[in-house]
Amino acid sequence: MKKLSFILLAGIAISGCKGKRAANYQDSASATSPQKTGEWVNLLADSSMSGWHTYGKGPVGSAWKLKDGELHLDASKKADWQTAGGGDIITNDEYENFDLKVEWKISRAGNSGIMFYVHEDTTKYKYAWQTGPETQIADNKENEDGKLIKHRAGDLYDLMSIDKEIVNKADNWNKTEVIANNGSLTILVNHEVVLKTTMWDANWQKLIAGSKFKEWPGFGTFKKGRIALQDHGADVWFKNVEIKKL
Repeated sequence: MKKLSFILLAGIAISGCKGKRAANYQDSASATSPQKTGEWVNLLADSSMSGWHTYGKGPVGSAWKLKDGELHLDASKKADWQTAGGGDIITNDEYENFDLKVEWKISRAGNSGIMFYVHEDTTKYKYAWQTGPETQIADNKENEDGKLIKHRAGDLYDLMSIDKEIVNKADNWNKTEVIANNGSLTILVNHEVVLKTTMWDANWQKLIAGSKFKEWPGFGTFKKGRIALQDHGADVWFKNVEIKKL
């Protein structure tokens, strides 16, 4: 009986450890080399995508394919509105004040996004977009979101529209830059400033209250969080994803 009890207890302990590791994947995955302030880091430098994981889950799925510094979401196999083997991917590291540069290309009629200040808590937020602001990626000509104010490529999704239309059409590269520093937010598209605002003040709260995000308490309030690339069920490409801590 003593031997059997020991085996049962050992099995329970191992099972418990596995569950804990699965629940806290993002914590163990965050053990990366610390980034110095003012230092640019290429977030796609590691072909194994070790600096990223799927929101609320484990390693990056097989639909995300990184080759020669170019990341492609192969959305040929669907899983509801997203991709089988896909899902939103987020950085293991969190960022407070930063300058983020991303080059991207969207497929015809496609939709995606770049999110920041993402707070990973699946007990409250099923998807990354329910926690952190998103600068939209879309084919404005053929995607349904491209017809909606505040939902077009470059917009701060459902919060603010960009003040000029300078996004290249589908299957062409664009460059988005997000500069967030002590509440000041500036977004550039193809090297031109298209949006400036202040986060976390009364006006910011008003913008959230007038958006779909009012359904998720805490949205847009986090002052430190992860960077996310969205799986919206369409083929999308990213390259030269670089970030600098300010």
